[in-house]
Amino acid sequence: MKRVFPKLIALALAVVMVFALLVSCKDDNNGGNNGANNGGNNGGTTLSDPYAGKTHAEVSEELYTKVLGEFYEYYDKATQAKTVSERYALMAIAEAKLLGAGIMLPSTANGGSYAISHVAPRTVSSVLWGTDEYRFHNALVVNGDPLKIEDINALKAIWAETKGTGTYEAKAKEYLAAHGYTLKDTYGYGYTSDPVTWDWLNTYQAADFRALVNLYDGLLEYNSENVQVPALATSYTVSDDGLTYTFKLREGVNWVDYQGNVLEEVTANSFVKGLQHLLDAEGGVEYLVDGVIKGVSEYLSDEDADFSHVGIKAKDKYTLEYTLTAPCSYFITMLSYSVFAPISEAFFIANGGAFGRDAYKEAAAKEGYTYGTSFEKIAYCGPYLVTSATAENSIVFEANPAYWNKDNITIKKITWTFISGQDKTETYNRMKAGDLAGAALNANTLAIARENGDFTKYAYVSGLDASSFPVFFNLYRKQYGNFNDATVAPTTMSDVDKIRTNLAMQNKNFRLALVTSLDRAAENAVLTGDDLKYTSLVNSYTPGDYVSLTEEVTVKIGGVDKTFPAGTYYGAIVQAQLDADGIKVKVWDPTAEGGIGSSTGFDGWYNVDYARENLQKAIAELKAQGVEITKENPIILEMPYYDINEPYANRSNVLKQSIEASLQGYVKIVLVKTGGSNAGNWYNAGYYPTSGDLMNYNLTDICGWGPDYGDPATYLDTMLPQGGGMAKNIGLF
Repeated sequence: MKRVFPKLIALALAVVMVFALLVSCKDDNNGGNNGANNGGNNGGTTLSDPYAGKTHAEVSEELYTKVLGEFYEYYDKATQAKTVSERYALMAIAEAKLLGAGIMLPSTANGGSYAISHVAPRTVSSVLWGTDEYRFHNALVVNGDPLKIEDINALKAIWAETKGTGTYEAKAKEYLAAHGYTLKDTYGYGYTSDPVTWDWLNTYQAADFRALVNLYDGLLEYNSENVQVPALATSYTVSDDGLTYTFKLREGVNWVDYQGNVLEEVTANSFVKGLQHLLDAEGGVEYLVDGVIKGVSEYLSDEDADFSHVGIKAKDKYTLEYTLTAPCSYFITMLSYSVFAPISEAFFIANGGAFGRDAYKEAAAKEGYTYGTSFEKIAYCGPYLVTSATAENSIVFEANPAYWNKDNITIKKITWTFISGQDKTETYNRMKAGDLAGAALNANTLAIARENGDFTKYAYVSGLDASSFPVFFNLYRKQYGNFNDATVAPTTMSDVDKIRTNLAMQNKNFRLALVTSLDRAAENAVLTGDDLKYTSLVNSYTPGDYVSLTEEVTVKIGGVDKTFPAGTYYGAIVQAQLDADGIKVKVWDPTAEGGIGSSTGFDGWYNVDYARENLQKAIAELKAQGVEITKENPIILEMPYYDINEPYANRSNVLKQSIEASLQGYVKIVLVKTGGSNAGNWYNAGYYPTSGDLMNYNLTDICGWGPDYGDPATYLDTMLPQGGGMAKNIGLF
C-alpha cells in the first residue's frame, strides 16, 4: 500500500463483508470515435495540446510540480521532522495542500450501512492498518439465525471491557453459549474479483490480499483485540539507537504445498529471500520499505546490486535481523503487511524463480516461470490451503494440517462465492440460505428485511474502517478504451473535446468547482438509504482522528506561527491550514463524538455557491488559454460506471445530476457503460491499470485506499511521484 497500494487499493464494490459494507497513455483516439468531429466545438477557435510530443513521464513531472508541488514540499519537511508530533503536524499541512488542490474528493469509507451477520463482532481484527482484518481463522460464526441486534450490542460492550486482556474470545464464546447460540467452523464470504496473482510478494491489490493473507503467517499478527501477538516470531528486541530489530523465530514451522505435503522448514532465510523477491519483482509494495530498511533504495535503483548489503540478515537459522536507515516510530505496525512475508526459496526456484533483479526479470520472462500463477504454484505456511479455485465462481480454503497453530483456529473451512452484482438481492438471499456469513442491506434488500421482520431483529449499522474511496479527477487523460480489451464503450469526445477537458482539469479553480458541486449525501443514500446517507461520508483522505500530537508543536499556518497543544488531532491541523489557504471546505468537526471531534459523518464539501464562484474564475482563466466554456459548449467529463448493477447505476446518475445542476450546465457528465456480466470491465477502466496513461476516464469513483501502518504517511505516500501508486488515478506516473 510509496504507496502504491498494497492495502490496498481497495475495490469500490465491497460486496459482502459483514463488517465492511460499502457497496470494501496511449495515444489519443485509442478506440475513440474522433474522425467525424476532428475540429470539435470551441467557439470557432482551434486548440492544440500543450503537452503534445512529450513523453508521459515528462508530462507527469510537469503537472505534478504544478498541481502538487506544495503538497510534496510539506511532505518532505515532515519526513525530516525532529519529533513524531512535529511529523504529524507537517503531514497534516501536507494533506491540506493535497485536498486544497482539488485533484480528488474524499467520499466514503467502508461501513456505515445496515447489515445482518452471523459473525460475532470483533472476533476478527479491526485494526485500521495492514491486512490482518482479512484473517478469518478465529472468527466466531453462529449457526442458524443471524445474531440478534441486542446480542451484537452486548458483545461490543464486552469487547470494550476486555480489550487488551486476551480474554475477549473466551468471554464471547461464553456469552453466545449462554444465549442459545451454537458455533460452526465454516465461513462463507462473497467476493467480486478473483486474485490476479497468488504471489503475495508481487501485488498491491486488495482483491488479491483478501485471499492471500490467509495462506501465510508473518512475524507478528494483530488479534481480535487489536493487540500485536507472536506469529512466526516468538519475541523481538530493539537496539538502543532504534536501528536494529532482532526477531527470534518459532521452530518447527513447515512450508507445504496445496495438498499439504511438507516441503521445507520456515527459517530466517525464508524472510530474507521473501524481501529479496519482493524487491526483485517490484509488484507495488516495495515503496513501504524504500528508505526505511537500509540498502533498499540502492538495491531498487541498481546503484548497488548486491542484496547482501540490504539491511536484513539471517543471523542464524531462527534469528532474523532488520537494520533501518533511521529510527522509525511506526516500523512494528508495518509487520502485518506482506512486505515482511516469507517465501519458500526451494519451491520458488523449482517453479522457475530466480533471485537478483536482472536474474528475476530474465526468469520471469521465460515460459517455465510458473510461481504464483495458480494456487497450486505457491508454498503455504499459514492457517489455510486453497484446494480449489474457479474463476468467477468460488474459492475454497481448507485448514492446513501442518499449521503450527492448527489446534487454536475456530474456522476450518472458508468458501468464497462470486457475486456478479447483477442480482441486487443475491447477497441477502445467500446469507439467508447460510451460504454467506453476512450481508450488507441495499435499498432493495432493506425493504425486504423490513417487511419480513429481519430488520427489526438483526440489522445493525456497521462501523467505519479507515478506508477512503475518493472521486478522482484525471489531469491528463490519454486512454479512451480499456487498456487490455477496450470493453468500455468508445468515447464520443472529439479530439478538441479531449484537449478542452484536459486543460480544464489542469485548472485548480475548475477542480475546486467540481469537488464542491457534488451532493455526496444524496449520492450515498442510493446505497445506504436516506437515514444513513451521512454515516459513511469522509471528508479527508487520512481520518482526522488517525493520530494526535503527544506533545505541543508550533508550526507555520498561513505564514504565521501557530501552537497546537498535546492531544490535538491530525484533522484539526488539516482544517487550520485549509482555512488559512481560503479553501472553503470542512474536514474536521471539533464538536462531533461528544466533543472529541471527527472527520466523518457529515458533508463538509458540498457548497454550491462556492462551486459556482470557482467555476466562474475557471471560465475566465481558461478563456485566456483559448478554451471557451458556455452552456451550449460545456466541458465534457466521461465516467465509466457499473451499468448492470442497479444501485451503482443509480448512484452514478445522482452524481451526474448533482454536478450538472450545481454547475448550471457548464459541465456535462457522460456516464459510459462498462457492460459485461460482472464488474471486471469497470475495474479494467480504472482499478487494474498500472500507470496513469492507461486510466480510461475523466473522473471515477472506482477505488480507494486503506492504510498499511499507523502513520499518516501510509495515506500521503500514495500521492507521491513515481512510487506513489494512487497518483496514477489522477493520470500521472
